[in-house]
Amino acid sequence: MSTGLPPWFEIGSLIVLVAILIADLVVVTRRPHRPSAKECGIWVGVYVTLALVFAACILLLGSAEYASQFVAGWLTEYSLSIDNLFVFVLIMTRFAVPEHLQQEVLMAGILIALVLRGVFILIGAQLIASYSWIFYLFGAFLVFTAIHQVTGSEDEGGSDNALIRRLRSRLRMTDTYDGMRLRTMVDGQAMLTPLLLVLLALGTTDLLFALDSIPAVFGITNSAFIVFTANIFALMGLRQLYFLLGHLIERLIYLKYGIAAILGFIGVKLVFHAMHENSIPFLNGGQPIQWAPEIGTGLSLGVIIASMVVATLASLLRTDRSARDLGGPGRSA
Repeated sequence: MSTGLPPWFEIGSLIVLVAILIADLVVVTRRPHRPSAKECGIWVGVYVTLALVFAACILLLGSAEYASQFVAGWLTEYSLSIDNLFVFVLIMTRFAVPEHLQQEVLMAGILIALVLRGVFILIGAQLIASYSWIFYLFGAFLVFTAIHQVTGSEDEGGSDNALIRRLRSRLRMTDTYDGMRLRTMVDGQAMLTPLLLVLLALGTTDLLFALDSIPAVFGITNSAFIVFTANIFALMGLRQLYFLLGHLIERLIYLKYGIAAILGFIGVKLVFHAMHENSIPFLNGGQPIQWAPEIGTGLSLGVIIASMVVATLASLLRTDRSARDLGGPGRSA
């Protein structure tokens, strides 16, 4: 689906965004360190500002509808990326990744995510163009994912999956890291380092989140360009956000409910869209169901923002109350 944006803008945007990611990678590899909260805050602010500027450019060169679709898609992907950080923290902890290597490891995970999401976007766009009824499958999958988000384990994509357990038992591995090397020498013998398992764990996590996030953002827009740029902007600053949030991530206990609400809402929206556009055998005489409501981008954007704000505030209020309760009778309630 065309956005009506000038080709030079779409091509130029992709070139600039990829260049920013490459520059970020070069900085990380040349100056590996644990960034301070101030440094992380500045860069997260820069990336958020860039996303808003990009939305303004779409508004000026395209339309308000596509600008709204980008913002809604970006916020959806950003919320899912924050959820991804929970698993990243788990992986880093389980494999005892040294602090000075965490920036580079996270950058590798982000690049893996970018490649996987790019592949899924191309596949998703082709499926939508060829088979419009695919929205039924996307919608059902998102509703199922929303239910599983609430009732299932949060440990998906962690280090204990079957592939990693088998590799750990079959391969000659050391428990010691050697920088970003996948192989090292121990007592004159070549052995694999735990970094291989870390990257595999990050890769499987990114794959699972790509399966969730791509149908979700296609529920907001059919434009592959907007889907891809929304994903890039969501991944930008994820590394700094990891260090900025720190232990605050553990306080977002209700985040999964906010994300479940977003996924469930978009899933229902996709089903309604499919009902409105496609005939269903044995229902309504085989004709499209015209009474199915078309949910606009404005309402979608409102639900996304409200879900994340409510989940975040509820989490912080609950953890603050728990902390005060643990403080004993001498603390104010």
